[in-house]
Amino acid sequence: MSENGLASRRGKVLTTDTMNPSVKKVEYAVRGPIVQRAVEIENELKKGAKKPFSEVIKANIGDAHAMGQQPVTFFRQVLALCSYPELLNSPLFPEDVKSRAGRILQSCGGGSIGETLQFCVRQDVAQYIKQRDGGIPCNPDNIYLSTGASDAIVTILKLLVCGEGRTCTGAMIPIPQYPLYSAALAELGAVQINYYLDEENCWSLNIGELRRALVDARKHCNPRVLCIINPGNPTGQVQSRKCIEDVIRFAAEENLFLMADEVYQDNVYADGCHFHSFKKVLFEMGPQYSNTVELASFHSTSKCYMGECGFRGGYMEVVNMDSDVKAQLTKLVSVRLCPPVPGQALMDLVVNPPKPGEPSHATFMKERTATLRSLAERAKLTEQILNTVPGIHCNPVQGAMYSFPQITIPERAVQEAKEKGQAPDMFYCMKLLDETGICVVPGSGFGQKEGTYHFRMTILPPTDKLKILLQKVKEFHMGFTEQFS
Repeated sequence: MSENGLASRRGKVLTTDTMNPSVKKVEYAVRGPIVQRAVEIENELKKGAKKPFSEVIKANIGDAHAMGQQPVTFFRQVLALCSYPELLNSPLFPEDVKSRAGRILQSCGGGSIGETLQFCVRQDVAQYIKQRDGGIPCNPDNIYLSTGASDAIVTILKLLVCGEGRTCTGAMIPIPQYPLYSAALAELGAVQINYYLDEENCWSLNIGELRRALVDARKHCNPRVLCIINPGNPTGQVQSRKCIEDVIRFAAEENLFLMADEVYQDNVYADGCHFHSFKKVLFEMGPQYSNTVELASFHSTSKCYMGECGFRGGYMEVVNMDSDVKAQLTKLVSVRLCPPVPGQALMDLVVNPPKPGEPSHATFMKERTATLRSLAERAKLTEQILNTVPGIHCNPVQGAMYSFPQITIPERAVQEAKEKGQAPDMFYCMKLLDETGICVVPGSGFGQKEGTYHFRMTILPPTDKLKILLQKVKEFHMGFTEQFS
């Protein structure tokens, strides 16, 4: 038989029928069909297509630098010197920049950023956490560096998932949620347990709702882990200290492993709101909790005032993890080798920035403060303008980088969406994109109470562009409502 004939008889080894079925269950709305359509429109505009707009405004993801936020000078200067150590004696760079770059390079195997780093970064992360949490000790051996927070979150979920049927691990996640969680659980074959945030009370977390979700889930799986996102993505809420205490008590009573996603910890804008780390609250509640409740908390270089998504730097701290399991965790992260060294170096700079009196401190503080102040202004602006639109309600954006407004969709539009095989808010967002060039993500990609519709948009566009975006959304919604009423 000829080679061509043999190949035609054999067929493909890997097809959608023979691939891992769990992968096919994975969905990630943030870069789903709406973004694919946005890319198509961008290409059409480049080829001269006539549209009622001149550009696509991608308000779908929290990529700060892609939306115009400027990098922090100190971070980029140090990283530049790490990449080009022959410039360490250059008079163009402040002494603290050269000193910091030299320290990082000395900590790298072979004195090059192309070699492994880790230990000095873990020490600095531990010192940062201790200082952040008012002196509560942090052991560098409990710190694991990661390729962004997402990688660490998936790693912990891997450790937790086991069993089948009613013994299969269930993970409690907030709804609305960041789709990383639902995607990871689908890929790992775990059971997703939804608990709903209270939209009427600014997306607060209600212990009664946690208990309802847990009791229902125990009928068909084994709930073992409770995931919290604070400040919230996509909802922008900042949980109160009392709420965090209640969650810790709940986890202790129900023997749940706590995962605290705290990557937006510097992004707090609303008056009266403050970030409280789960680690700090846990230890301040006393040994009854601090000696028993298992906790993994996560941070990243991608958000806050840094916005350095591309460097993929992050860490997690584990607390009260069984020593044998911790050995397995170390093995698991070792198998995957180290995260990118430039990301590790950047993480080190985030947790160990210029100190008062050092040459770069004034510029660093000016840039940091200006970025966070501008985000706070844009958070307020987004809430104010959206709430002037009949049929849109937007809770205060207390923190993080997004708003998640509820939208009223006329019944005629709901029916037309169903005829097209689309979720009503996907139908809405597609029309918004096609008519205005604004790319937002439908709420159905994050989860929402049945019968309600939302979209998530980032507050990251520069203020002048954000005002244009919000005005276009206002005009579109009013036209959409009139068209389908």
